[in-house]
Amino acid sequence: MSRIGRMPIVVPSKVEVRIEGTRVTVKGPRGELSRDFSPEMAIQLGDGQITVSRPSDRPQHRSLHGLSRSLLANMVTGVSEGFTKVLELQGVGYRAQMQGPKLILQVGYSKPVEVDPPEGITLAVEGANRVLVQGINRELVGQMAANIREVRPPEPYKGKGIRYQGETVRRKAGKAGKAGKR
Repeated sequence: MSRIGRMPIVVPSKVEVRIEGTRVTVKGPRGELSRDFSPEMAIQLGDGQITVSRPSDRPQHRSLHGLSRSLLANMVTGVSEGFTKVLELQGVGYRAQMQGPKLILQVGYSKPVEVDPPEGITLAVEGANRVLVQGINRELVGQMAANIREVRPPEPYKGKGIRYQGETVRRKAGKAGKAGKR
């Protein structure tokens, strides 16, 4: 059996879970998420825990087992605690600021870049070079952080760009000088 798939998901006391056929709705203090799961996966709720089981050991069922359990666990965590991704801007003159709900990035282009967050995602700026992406849906938070990073990914020569907090960028040596040539 899948190590991840067989672990039960503990439901906090503030979180309410409804299972209606293949649709699971999770409601908590931060909001509500719902998702359709494969009809082949059996999702049960009992004793403050959610368990996911599969009908057979076919490769498709095995992969869906762990995936379904992870998605459910992310939904429960999202509505109770939420998710946050932190991005750092590195480079001379690189900065971020909020203008209403929009994020304005100045990252070396001739004009500032505006980033408009989708519904359910909040952006915040700490200092001038840290951007926080927050929300209850882990997929949306990760996708929004990736979209912001894509504006100016870190380059390997000087390390300038937008990177995730704690991300290391492999640095390359620059060009060799023309010493001795005329």
